[in-house]
Amino acid sequence: MTELELDERKIKILDAIIRNYLETGEPVGSRTISKYTDLNLSSATIRNEMSDLEELGYIVQPHTSAGRIPSDKGYRFYVDNLMRDNREKERQVSEMKEFVIEKTEKMEQVLKQMAKMLAANTNYATMVTAPSYHGNKVKFIQLSKMTDGQILAVVVLNNNIVKNQVIAVDEEEELDNDTLLKLNILLNSALNGLSIDEINLATISKLKEQSGIHQGIVSNVIDALGQALSEDEDLEIYTSGTTNILKYPELSTNDKASELLSTLEEKEELAQLVSDVFHPDEQNETGIQVYIGNEAPIQTMKDCSVVTATYELGEGVKGTIGIIGPKRMDYEKVMDNLKNLKTQLDDLFEKNKGPGKE
Repeated sequence: MTELELDERKIKILDAIIRNYLETGEPVGSRTISKYTDLNLSSATIRNEMSDLEELGYIVQPHTSAGRIPSDKGYRFYVDNLMRDNREKERQVSEMKEFVIEKTEKMEQVLKQMAKMLAANTNYATMVTAPSYHGNKVKFIQLSKMTDGQILAVVVLNNNIVKNQVIAVDEEEELDNDTLLKLNILLNSALNGLSIDEINLATISKLKEQSGIHQGIVSNVIDALGQALSEDEDLEIYTSGTTNILKYPELSTNDKASELLSTLEEKEELAQLVSDVFHPDEQNETGIQVYIGNEAPIQTMKDCSVVTATYELGEGVKGTIGIIGPKRMDYEKVMDNLKNLKTQLDDLFEKNKGPGKE
């Protein structure tokens, strides 16, 4: 049997059963479903639909006269298909990405030109990153047994990206289906809807405490989660004015200049700076951050000041503008330039977005 056997009504009821069960850990009855959905169906009709879903193997009834819980087949359907319920929002994000890639085919040239203009206006080194998506959140986690000594952790993100991680399990810690189900409920209840910034030490600590002897598995899942949420496509970084740093004696000694130029040209360490910009400890209301000397996350910039700003082209679609110069840089002029450039990028986006894209 395939997903074609489920009509829209059955899909909505199955979705409600799974979501409610993830939240409460209790079998779900028809009366709960009648309150949980906008279907306006009678309890009798819902019971009939639930019987069909049970016959099809998507839900099971653990006890006589009790509600239903999802089966493995039900969970699989949820992972593979039901997350399309948020198609409209995802379509809007997709359109923004399409705009970035297709509607502004000259985006690369525009950003390079902006980096060049910024370097000329400030007399410092500059960087501008291409916009990328930074809104990853946990949508669903599923642990499944693979073989003796191994389980598979499937992490589904809010943009329907699926990440798989094989986790080794000690022989003494072999998991039965009931234990896996409890761990699935525990993880989903605690982590669904959270971004990597929101999964803090308190959340992790509570999860480990609730998982009892299975803390090791929870730790491995958290590690897999962090990797899945942090992974991004290769970041495009455009730089300009790198030789401007040679104009300042405190930065132009052979060793310092060589290290700085290498950092700006190879750009790997700049990606680390960008990551720090997107996860700041403190966020200025202007969106501008200033790193002075050792405050910068890049060792080769310990004798510099770095001023960065984040521009946004829509929800979760962001890029970074940065200026690198001596600690005695003209901060007022640098900040004015960054504000102006942010405004120009915002205007460019609004002009090109066109009607019907709001």
